[in-house]
Amino acid sequence: MPLVRPLSVAIGVTALVAIVSYVLPGEWQSTGVGFCLLLATHRLVLRHDASTIRHFGLGLGGVFEPVRLDARRIGGAVARSLGWTALLALIIFPSFWLGFVWWWRPVRAFEWPSPPALESLLTQVLGIAMPEEMFYRGYVQTALDDAGKSRVTLLGADLGLGLVLGSLVFALGHVATTGHLARLSVFFPSLVFGWLRARSGGIGASVAFHAACNVFSAYLTQGYFPSSAGD
Repeated sequence: MPLVRPLSVAIGVTALVAIVSYVLPGEWQSTGVGFCLLLATHRLVLRHDASTIRHFGLGLGGVFEPVRLDARRIGGAVARSLGWTALLALIIFPSFWLGFVWWWRPVRAFEWPSPPALESLLTQVLGIAMPEEMFYRGYVQTALDDAGKSRVTLLGADLGLGLVLGSLVFALGHVATTGHLARLSVFFPSLVFGWLRARSGGIGASVAFHAACNVFSAYLTQGYFPSSAGD
């Protein structure tokens, strides 16, 4: 079956990442996981030609393509990604805030924390969102879409089996690395990341929105439960 290979690769790399997360000390876990995902993505996609890299949505304005860097092209890609992120944030974040309060039932009023430090933002973008989106939305979603025949158009995005199957593996990977079944909940934002990848044609928007979601979630946690901010 055409789906067997990409699905096996997705599960295999996810299992390896889970093992790495348990073997490494806590302060090195995110780095180790990100490195494994980047290495897998390089082996599967980035070592190939520019057209292959673009097909998997990994061009990022030419940054990862074997071509001369073009500041105008990179700037345009960044602007489009931030535009998508701002739009989705305006639509989704208010409802997410209400859902956060309903689920966690904070006993204290929200207190606005200090803005996240630049180091924290870079960690979320380059250390977490980028490797995860490159592998799961870049390679996994695209490879599964290529292998499957089913297609549906949703809000301008051409979606295949990769959206659901890739998100399922993504969610199971979070459970495997943390040991908490509640982490299956990342299946749902993963669907949004996957839609963004398909709608925008690359992973830039999904990287930016993924990082924004992580920062916003941490911001709410710090605002309602400041004692847990360092956990």
